[in-house]
Amino acid sequence: DEIPTVVGIFSAFGLVFSVSLFAWICCQRKSSKSNKTPPYKFVHVLKGVDIYPENLNSKKKFGADDKSEAKNKSATPKNSLHLDLEKRDLNGNFPKTATKMQGSPDLENSSPKHFLERKKDSVSPDSLKSITSLSSEDKQDKLGTLFFSLEYNFEKKAFVVNIKEARGLPAMDEQSMTSDPYIKMTILPEKKHKVKTRVLRKTLDPAFDETFTFYGIPYSQIQDLTLHFMVLSFDRFSRDDVIGEVLIPLAGIELSEGRLLMDREIIKRNVRKSSGRGELLVSLCYQSTTNTLTVVVLKARHLPKSDVSGLSDPYVKVNLYHAKKRISKKKTHVKKCTPNAVFNELFVFDIPCEGLDDISIEFLVLDSDRGSRNEVIGRLTLGSSAEGTGGEHWKEICEYPRRQIAKWHMLCDG
Repeated sequence: DEIPTVVGIFSAFGLVFSVSLFAWICCQRKSSKSNKTPPYKFVHVLKGVDIYPENLNSKKKFGADDKSEAKNKSATPKNSLHLDLEKRDLNGNFPKTATKMQGSPDLENSSPKHFLERKKDSVSPDSLKSITSLSSEDKQDKLGTLFFSLEYNFEKKAFVVNIKEARGLPAMDEQSMTSDPYIKMTILPEKKHKVKTRVLRKTLDPAFDETFTFYGIPYSQIQDLTLHFMVLSFDRFSRDDVIGEVLIPLAGIELSEGRLLMDREIIKRNVRKSSGRGELLVSLCYQSTTNTLTVVVLKARHLPKSDVSGLSDPYVKVNLYHAKKRISKKKTHVKKCTPNAVFNELFVFDIPCEGLDDISIEFLVLDSDRGSRNEVIGRLTLGSSAEGTGGEHWKEICEYPRRQIAKWHMLCDG
């Protein structure tokens, strides 16, 4: 009787030791991972809180006691960080006050008068021409104003963009008469750096106060870059609404003297995007014996620029509909940086009914974008109720089954 009791006691001690050892190993791994510096291409500062690890030791910690805050308030330097969460309104925004910009100590010593003078004098003549040459329609349809700042950190070779706020945005939701705005920013022409702010709910005057720091950009290349801001309103049930855009060529803008405060009127999206959508070459074949539809996405040509930056990265999504209900979907591979893409990809769809009367097929040509939602370049629908070449092509494959028929089609707006 004593042997089983001894064995049970040793087993219990062994189990407790194993669990303790496993928990200790997990804690060590977690702490070691937290100490590693993440390989950020850029640093995102949200509401004045820098997440870059090298600066965390000198930052003020959250949850400080109110008494200690009041005691140390007079001794707090200008560039220290503080976030008062209790002062936000119902939308989560902070009350509009004179926002202090954070940066290097020498920049903090600059007077507001110096900023105002730089704001007035450092804008290039070319950018002024582009602003004053807006059409009368753009002036009538006011889409609001975007406020931001630019800075170059020579010590770290970093380009810093702070998106402060937007004012006077139009209401994109007709029921609530408000918007859920956010901003996508791209550095042109290479489109390597794509970032976006968080979404602020139900406001026409969003205060973002988000800073994006891009490392590895030489100061000599700043003059060749262009900033593209796209102002959008989030939509939970469909594609996000585009409010407008702001384009800032950096040629002629001098950043060597410190931070530059800027504001620009938001204008309508580039009208060239909706003028020509390009063409798509597809081949279809209906096999009546096996009741299948073979679709070959061959080529696309004359695709428009995805934005003012340059070429798009197109791919094609193919959707099969039965009685207006999608029953199958396929997509091609992405073709990088080309307006004339060659796909040559074949897809076979099983038809759930006899004949093609209730069947239609949709082609969506999209621009691949890793940083945000992929944008629709153009759309093509083939079916018995389709108009133009789409209806003619569908009629031919119904009349001549087992024959592969290819046609070029003009893409329409997405």
